[in-house]
Amino acid sequence: MSKKYFGTDGIRGTVNSENINGNMFFKFGLAAGTYFKNLKKAKQTAIIAKDTRLSGYALEPALVSGLASAGMHVYTLGPLPTNGLAMLTKKMKANMGIMITASHNPYYDNGLKLFGPDGLKLSDKIEKKIEKLIDLKIIRNLSKPEILGRVKRLEDGNENYIKILKSNFPKNLSLKGIKIAIDCANGAGYKSGPKLFKSLGAKVYEIGTSPNGLNINKNCGSTCPSKIKKLSKKYKVNLGIAVDGDADRVILCDEKGNVIDGDQIIAMLAERWKRKKILKGGVIGTHMTNYGLEKYFKKNKIKFKRSNVGDRFVKEKMQKLKFNLGGEQSGHIILGKFATTGDGLLVALEVLFSMRKGEKASELFNIFKPVPQVLENIIVKDKKIINQTKCKNAIKEAKKIIFKEGRMLVRASGTEPKIRIMGESFNKKLLKKCINIVKKSIKN
Repeated sequence: MSKKYFGTDGIRGTVNSENINGNMFFKFGLAAGTYFKNLKKAKQTAIIAKDTRLSGYALEPALVSGLASAGMHVYTLGPLPTNGLAMLTKKMKANMGIMITASHNPYYDNGLKLFGPDGLKLSDKIEKKIEKLIDLKIIRNLSKPEILGRVKRLEDGNENYIKILKSNFPKNLSLKGIKIAIDCANGAGYKSGPKLFKSLGAKVYEIGTSPNGLNINKNCGSTCPSKIKKLSKKYKVNLGIAVDGDADRVILCDEKGNVIDGDQIIAMLAERWKRKKILKGGVIGTHMTNYGLEKYFKKNKIKFKRSNVGDRFVKEKMQKLKFNLGGEQSGHIILGKFATTGDGLLVALEVLFSMRKGEKASELFNIFKPVPQVLENIIVKDKKIINQTKCKNAIKEAKKIIFKEGRMLVRASGTEPKIRIMGESFNKKLLKKCINIVKKSIKN
């Protein structure tokens, strides 16, 4: 049975639409609070963080009201990266953590990411149980007046998150003499990003750290690497770092201004972790992972498996196979040795730790030759269009044509009203032909 509210990464949509409004956020809070309260843990607490969207001011109070009405005590942390919320959920031994964010989406979208007491995103099974509670009459989930939850604001969320990040590395780790450029996408990492690297002694050049509620991800951050590329070249930094709106993704830039995507970062980390005997099992990628990376892993005898697109699915497969490294080309990278979900700042810190002996970023990366990859996104009214016979036949035809010279993947976005078409091949003419076959079937 498909889910009604949850997508591949929590709940997401346009603000003041059918699901993303104050009324629904009260219901989400009430349902999630009721589910976790019924687990009968000793501590009935939930913690909430958010990114910098203007809509957070309207949605957070409704969510808090729902949780407190269910009898959950609530701590609000304000703007904080998603993995900071996950880490603090576990550290504070809370029943649950909720991140109010739409990640890399524009300001007019918002949503929720839910975490359990272990700091992990919720499974499909739990999400379906919460969905059943959402659709019950409100009166059935309301607590008695004497056991309503209490609400408190905590101001030290970013400081505690930074302490946890730094605790994963040697106490003598110093970035003195290192120049860093960072683009925080005017999002959740705008405080903790620059503060983390400055506290370690780095010279930091920052952009995307002046959020106004409407400029999150706007021509900045990991989805717009041209900004970090320009900044990195201007100041001749050792490393450029660009995260997205909730700082769970990262794209890097070397001292020459070359952009380094998630696949290249994963390749470097896997090679280093294997050499240092840190790598456990192997690496989990997704169906979007470049075929060139898969070939590189095969050549270097590093186990590699693909999961569905989405860092939650990557983490689930990492747990199942007991691998401790995984991620996506988009920059969602999970360092299982340290974290339960993607964390752009943690990944950047691990990279800086790897190159602190004077090695240049341009020498550290570009480990494998990517197969040319084209990704096209088509906005649609109904994502189910790819299940229609005409589209299915077109996809089948395109895959048959490119079979011996490349790879095709067509999927519905789990977070946006789009069909994503990805093709890989060194034969660019053939690749274009196959993509156009699928595009035509969708647009018609």
